[in-house]
Amino acid sequence: MKWLLVLSVLMNMGFYALIPYLTLHVTGSYGWTLAMAGLMLGVRQFSQQGIAFIGGMVADRFGYKLTMILGIFARATGFSAFAFCTETWQFFAAAILSGLGGSLFEPAMAACYSILAPQDIRKEVFAMRSVLNNISMVGSQLIGTALAMFDFYWLSLFAGAAYYVCILFVMIGIPPIEAGNRSGKVTEGIHLVFRDRAFLMFCAIMIGYYYIYMQIFLAIPKYVEDVLDSKTAVGIVLATVSVMVILFQMKITKLLAGQTQHFTLIGFGTLLMSIGMFLFSFSNTLWMIMIDVCIFSLGTMISNPYLVDMVPRFAPREHIGAYFGFSGYSIAIGGSIGTVLGGWMYDQGQVLHMSWLPWGFCLLIGMIVAWAMYRMERSAKVSAVAKVM
Repeated sequence: MKWLLVLSVLMNMGFYALIPYLTLHVTGSYGWTLAMAGLMLGVRQFSQQGIAFIGGMVADRFGYKLTMILGIFARATGFSAFAFCTETWQFFAAAILSGLGGSLFEPAMAACYSILAPQDIRKEVFAMRSVLNNISMVGSQLIGTALAMFDFYWLSLFAGAAYYVCILFVMIGIPPIEAGNRSGKVTEGIHLVFRDRAFLMFCAIMIGYYYIYMQIFLAIPKYVEDVLDSKTAVGIVLATVSVMVILFQMKITKLLAGQTQHFTLIGFGTLLMSIGMFLFSFSNTLWMIMIDVCIFSLGTMISNPYLVDMVPRFAPREHIGAYFGFSGYSIAIGGSIGTVLGGWMYDQGQVLHMSWLPWGFCLLIGMIVAWAMYRMERSAKVSAVAKVM
């Protein structure tokens, strides 16, 4: 488990050091439009989350450690390749390669977490991972800023090197966990997932969660810059979210350790996130906005450990990779809708002089998710699955 946590830190360090500055690199050095840069990032996202289901089934069939190594190698090569790209197609090729790498190692790594972590402390493990991820995100911004100011070439090589080091860590520290699927059929996970109606419903509801969560990368920074006219304020607000998670995630997880209504807690946390965002409608100072994002952060700290922990509760052990891979569609769809529809709602709010519009829509989605999660808690079928696991 310690090796896995170290891997999470290194991966986030490489990822968040590079990705924010990749957009600035292609728009500044090569004159790309922001739309073209967004398309490249969207292609990378889809090549990862859109194919993660297949990556999860491959991991179930051929082994989690091997799949992690292959995926991390592809990501490392893709990130390193950005240093040498000069043509548009080369940037897109590197983006696709790095995304495909994620489609392999992400579900395999999630399966390793679920298999190696004892069930009675699994939520605590996921909470600790969330804390470490936020610490690495803060550190990555310092490294990324320093290297980007010097030369993007070295930033790209640093990001790739972080993943190459991860390969060594996997080879040394991760045991050769035997693949769960012994049937010989890679596609067996497809049939199993699509027969699990409760799990499909859970993934559909989580699209709403990721719609709300995605606004931290889109509508919230835009709103802060529009209201306060300061990029520094944007950094302060985003840093507040990470600091909140670092300081309070483990305490909140420990406080809720005895609770058994996991679906309801996911819904309640999502509702808190949406309430924090709705309060932006009435906030026009930095301190008011920071209070709002603290409420948002509290919601994520309640929801996230239970959200990740629910997937292995649905999944048979031999197909846990396929289940984690399929759950990625919630992120892919929710994130895509969040960036497109969320941005449109924000623009419409400005045009119609209804600044509350995007935040009110988030509140509506939060209420729907909370209600749907409560209904799932009451469902006899889902309750039976939870009791068996």
